[in-house]
This record gives sequence, C-alpha cells and structure tokens, in this order.
Amino acid sequence: MIRAKLWFRCAAMHDPVTPVLVKPALIGWDAKKRDVELTIERAFKGDELVLRMQGWVTVDVKKVTEIVKRYGFLKVLDERDLVVEVETEKDLEALNRELLKNFGDQLDLETI
Repeated sequence: MIRAKLWFRCAAMHDPVTPVLVKPALIGWDAKKRDVELTIERAFKGDELVLRMQGWVTVDVKKVTEIVKRYGFLKVLDERDLVVEVETEKDLEALNRELLKNFGDQLDLETI
C-alpha cells in the first residue's frame, strides 16, 4: 500500500494546502414534540472531506474524487490527515499523470 498527501491550491492565496480533520462532526436531532439529547460524533471519510473543500481550492473537487477512485481511494489517516492510498507504484504514477493532465499545477501528490 502506497500513501500520498493530496495538495490543493488555495483559491485565495494560491499556496499548497491539504485539509485536515481538526474535530469530528457533532450530529444531533431536533424533535417536534420532545427533547432529544442524543448526539453522535463522527469523522468525515476521505471523499467527504475533499468535497467540503469546494470553493476553497482552485480545482473541481468532485472531479478529483472521481479520478482518485479509479486508482485507489481517499482516506483520513489517524483521524486527522487526508491521504490517497493506492496498491502499486504503477497506480500512483498513472494517478499522478491523470491529475497533471486534468489540473496542471493546481494539485500535487506527495508520497509519505
């Protein structure tokens, strides 16, 4: 298994940025006829985290997730860091080529 960080370009400052999960989402309920004091704390999955970057980065994040899924998958590692996981070096090279073709210098993979 090969892992790589996915670096986007910030739409405002054009610096390389990668999303990190600072705190899991806290989900609760409002009930019409009673109080519901139940909450669930749940972290985003890798593709959910990337999709939340829409508008904050210079690329179409939905297209990024579609391309990554052809070669591997997006994962939140250690409940914090977004990574791409692929099986082989060949998959990583093919993914890198396709990302470069579609997004130019607006998206980079960095092997970790």
